[in-house]
Amino acid sequence: MTSDLSYEQAVTRLKEVVEKLEQGSLDLDESLRLFEEGVSLSRLCDEKLRVVEARVQVLVEKSAGGKEDAS
Repeated sequence: MTSDLSYEQAVTRLKEVVEKLEQGSLDLDESLRLFEEGVSLSRLCDEKLRVVEARVQVLVEKSAGGKEDAS
């Protein structure tokens, strides 16, 4: 299941999927299956990045708030 993958694992698998699709030697059913997997992996990566971005934003805000309080 793709949701169990780390960000790095998902990106690696997405690269593999893209490479296979770019070769153009797959039949239509396999191409569609890989395309669907790629979309799922892309969404997973996007969600993981959003979570990390939100965490970083909280840390930056806390850091900025701490510096202002010390002044």
